[in-house]
Amino acid sequence: MKFELNNYHKNIPDADLLEDIKRIAQSLPQKTVTGPEYEILGKYSLSTVEKRFGSWIKSLEAAGLETLGRKKNASKEELFENLKEVWVKLGRQPSYQDMHAPLSKFSGKPYIIRFGSWRKGLEEFVEFVNQTEKPISETNSKPTLDISSSAANLQTKHKTPRDINWRMRFIVMRRDNFKCKICGKSPAKNPEVELHVDHIKAWAEGGETTFDNLQTLCSTCNIGKSDLEMHDDKSH
Repeated sequence: MKFELNNYHKNIPDADLLEDIKRIAQSLPQKTVTGPEYEILGKYSLSTVEKRFGSWIKSLEAAGLETLGRKKNASKEELFENLKEVWVKLGRQPSYQDMHAPLSKFSGKPYIIRFGSWRKGLEEFVEFVNQTEKPISETNSKPTLDISSSAANLQTKHKTPRDINWRMRFIVMRRDNFKCKICGKSPAKNPEVELHVDHIKAWAEGGETTFDNLQTLCSTCNIGKSDLEMHDDKSH
């Protein structure tokens, strides 16, 4: 067995380094490249690129690519909602390395800056979501008025709003293991699958936006369910 050292790229031109970064972005394809992605796919070492341009962010800027996590004023709510989306797509708790485009709008760094560490960011997210795990929150307990679009045009009083906020959606999807309750499809196995949270008893029929009246469906089954309900209405 022969041992050899890797090539030392001390004098590689800047243009070659930037071209290699752009090459990876085009091959993925995506509008940016994360440091871990370059470490795996790059022709040169990540440390070589970072030392040359000062940081990975500056390297991306020099290459004319988008940079993750550059929105300085991203709110805690935005960071949490993004984390929710990544969690749903993966079907599991995201790792720091998972936080890259196109999966995530932000890298893991903004979470470290805001919360002190990646782990603390996850802990605050879980605490925040679990605090909302109630069928009806006090703020949503007042009856609301909805006018049905049916022929009778009846007025139905509701104790909860029709819209399902992202925290409730996440809680329902987590309960349903991030899978469609009808066909079992999930984004973790097929990234093209889009999950929805749907009222089991339709809102127009008096159904409430509560934990036990919500279910996870893929977009295909949700559309099919709607078509079926419309068909049933017409048949009566």
